[in-house]
Amino acid sequence: MSNPWLALEPGSDPAERTAALRRAHEAFVTAGAAPPVWPVLRPVVADSWRRSAEAGVDPDRNLPPVVLTDGDLDAYRRIHPLADVLPLLRELLGGVTDDCRHLMAISDAAGQLLWVEGHFGVRRLAERVNFVEGAAWDERNAGSNAPGTALVVDHAVQLFAAEHFSRMSQSWTCSAAPIHDPASGESLGVVDITGGDQLATPYSLALVQAAARAAEGELARIRERRRERLGDQGEMVPWLRPGVRSSAGRLQLEVLGRDEGLLRIGDRRMQLSPRRSEILVILLAHPEGLTGEQLGVELYGDDANPITLHAEMCRLRRLVGPHLLHSRPYRVGPGMEADFMTVAELLESGALQVALRHYQGPLLPRSEAPGVRRARSLLEQQARAALLASGDPDALTAWTRAPWGQDDLEMWRALTDSLPVSSPRRILAAARLTRLSAEFAVPQTSAARSLQGTRT
Repeated sequence: MSNPWLALEPGSDPAERTAALRRAHEAFVTAGAAPPVWPVLRPVVADSWRRSAEAGVDPDRNLPPVVLTDGDLDAYRRIHPLADVLPLLRELLGGVTDDCRHLMAISDAAGQLLWVEGHFGVRRLAERVNFVEGAAWDERNAGSNAPGTALVVDHAVQLFAAEHFSRMSQSWTCSAAPIHDPASGESLGVVDITGGDQLATPYSLALVQAAARAAEGELARIRERRRERLGDQGEMVPWLRPGVRSSAGRLQLEVLGRDEGLLRIGDRRMQLSPRRSEILVILLAHPEGLTGEQLGVELYGDDANPITLHAEMCRLRRLVGPHLLHSRPYRVGPGMEADFMTVAELLESGALQVALRHYQGPLLPRSEAPGVRRARSLLEQQARAALLASGDPDALTAWTRAPWGQDDLEMWRALTDSLPVSSPRRILAAARLTRLSAEFAVPQTSAARSLQGTRT
């Protein structure tokens, strides 16, 4: 085939190719790709099938999970950079989807569908395979499909009929192209059009490629206008929106679940000492800046030594550069991101599920610096309060399975109360709650006692 990213050669018979692909698919899932049918597969599809199988995707019973719903989805879409180009993509592709009975879908860089729009009847059909807003269509969750595969290969690609790994998706054809951050080159997500066999043409692939390039051009213009308005701050963080920090910033500090921070500056990765990590966390928590005396108290408590602090700040400034760390007062320069701040902002916006996926553990868990201990406690309280208010059994289960939540008595109690009485998960949760209550000498809940009585 002259174009390896196209599903059909011009003039080929779709029905004949579909039949050959079905035979290849059957051979792959049952006998490991019999040689007589293997040549019908494009390399990009064969590689994708292997990845799908290795990820444990079931070709017969796999439905991609819906991971973002309601408030979480709305909050995440509001802060995502592709929201800025949604009107443009609607203008370029909306008419095609309505007139030709197709769908336009836009995902983030993880394959989560943020927008699915188009013909009403086609959307209803797509719902049967969970091709809906909030669903995870990366290859590990959905198998081979144009949005998920385009993210892996970082190239526009078309998938036709039985090229999809999941049999539930094999009545569809889709073309998708990645959209990149014009400043960093990082993937922001994909734009996709999905429909029937009539989409298996060079035109549909060229259309999404053109739409993706137009979106990147618009993002670059938005960045330039922002830079003109905000000066250097707009240049350093092109996707910064009022009141929202972008997790795709060029300067990012990772301190959740780590005793030593990791600082990313562009393509550089810098491992920080515990003390330098503490300094950056404290200064980020005080964007207005701190005097030397204030920073010393936040860092060392009552034992602050101004000479020791000054030496630490000089070493840190030499390490990260004077543009990032300022003095009089001590403060972090504009444009630096931190994972703990991202989680806090997502929680404040109501995006609980997204926040939990970003929460990798307590902030610098072994730090005894007073300022870090306060920030760590505040973030944990914020996360736990949001979890308890949600009563979401899946979110509560994720927390109690994590190392930091395995002995969280209150969360185990909330999980037990959130599950149906007949659920095996409730029985297990109640058993864990009983053990923890005994260890901590805390009276059991009525739910745990009733379940224990039922078993005996």
